[in-house]
Amino acid sequence: MTSTVANSAIDICSRALILIGAEPITSFEDNTTEALVAVNMYEDVAQASLCNTRWRFATEQAQLSRLSDEPTGRFDAAYQLPSNLLMLNAVTVNDNNTNHTIYGDKVFTNTSDQDEVIADYIYRADESDWPSYFTLAVEYSLAAIFASSIARNEGLTQIMEIKANNLMAKARNLDSQQNTTRKLTTSRFITERLS
Repeated sequence: MTSTVANSAIDICSRALILIGAEPITSFEDNTTEALVAVNMYEDVAQASLCNTRWRFATEQAQLSRLSDEPTGRFDAAYQLPSNLLMLNAVTVNDNNTNHTIYGDKVFTNTSDQDEVIADYIYRADESDWPSYFTLAVEYSLAAIFASSIARNEGLTQIMEIKANNLMAKARNLDSQQNTTRKLTTSRFITERLS
């Protein structure tokens, strides 16, 4: 038997179940307590984990389409948000951040017809695209829920929650290393020091 990568919802749930000593599942339709809890909890945990930080593997940009109906007040324009959006991180107009507010599946902002409006957002990345450091953190997050609802063991639940939080912090740290490091601007401090 060889170890494989967890790259599906079933794999991730099965490994989380194994962590608490429960039986793994082969399908969300299995006629077991494990499958019942997994099918009802998995997607919420996955989406909440994806929204936990601005993960590089789940971040996307899209040019937004201006809607013909204008907002009732306070804003000049309404734009349709992407259908796969979980969390909006920024809205830029001509590469500059702009004030905006989300209303349902639309974002309102003050722009003209000629402006190019871009959204930076978190989307529901497929499990096969998750890096191992994130998958492991999600497995432990699920294990904490399974320990409470299936094993009914408060001590095990607390252990799994601590481990999940630690792994999620490590995952955020690893993921943040995947972009250009910002240069610290020290000129203001040097000017103050020399004056």
